[in-house]
Amino acid sequence: MNKLVLTGAAGRLGSYLREPLSRLADQLVSTDIVDEIGKLYDGEQYVRADLASLDDMISVLEGAEMVVHFGAYGDEGTFDQILGPNIIGAYNVWEAAYRNKVRRVIYASSIHAVGMHPRNVCIGTDVAHKPDTFYGLAKCFSEDLASLYWDKRQVESVCLRILSCAQVTNARALGSWLSYEDLIQLVERSIDTPTTGFSVVYGVSDNDRRPVDNSNAAYLGYRPKDNAEQFAAQILATEPVQDLSDPKNLYHGGPFAAVSLGESGVASMNIIDDTKKIDD
Repeated sequence: MNKLVLTGAAGRLGSYLREPLSRLADQLVSTDIVDEIGKLYDGEQYVRADLASLDDMISVLEGAEMVVHFGAYGDEGTFDQILGPNIIGAYNVWEAAYRNKVRRVIYASSIHAVGMHPRNVCIGTDVAHKPDTFYGLAKCFSEDLASLYWDKRQVESVCLRILSCAQVTNARALGSWLSYEDLIQLVERSIDTPTTGFSVVYGVSDNDRRPVDNSNAAYLGYRPKDNAEQFAAQILATEPVQDLSDPKNLYHGGPFAAVSLGESGVASMNIIDDTKKIDD
């Protein structure tokens, strides 16, 4: 394609998407709210743009065929913290896509849109929304927005309900892990599948212990390669016996299911910052 846009390019997941996406279009426009993101890949341009500004989104999406929307406030926060980038920002992306005749939005949704479903129940892509936080509520809004813009305005969307795309450091991640390689494949299939309409797919690797069913999204051609079972022996040897009175052990949302509304869910997750640098 001629032009592809990536929001959230300065984030950890965005850092792994920039290079492969730069090979899928003549021009990759990466955006975020930081001043710069360092050295750029061939064909990549960086434009500072605020998700909360409709004018910014209209400008950056002009001439684009698709947008990979990974920009957001990436944790639970107060409603006011979530509102601008995650809720108004989602509206701005889809509205700007519509006005610019952008064909498809590939959206980084989250397991937290359905995070209060019991963890011992394997859930499909058609399960009812059951958010665990304001952050998860914003993901529900964005998925419904995507559905609305397909039904009313024929803007296609693929909503990727990512479980946990980070290094495996706990027992929950043995089921929820999405490797960076599988993330890239999932985004690529969301781009090159000829027709998607409105679709929801879980972002998870081929883990033996995965707690979700992706069969309804098989037509995308996503076939994950990695399996967190390779980490099981080490993780389970050191993991304490789980406290079944703690909501983080009972619900799909994990730590986000346990925090009070407005309080950080990431703070207790021991996420390793392995943001990709251009020379890695």
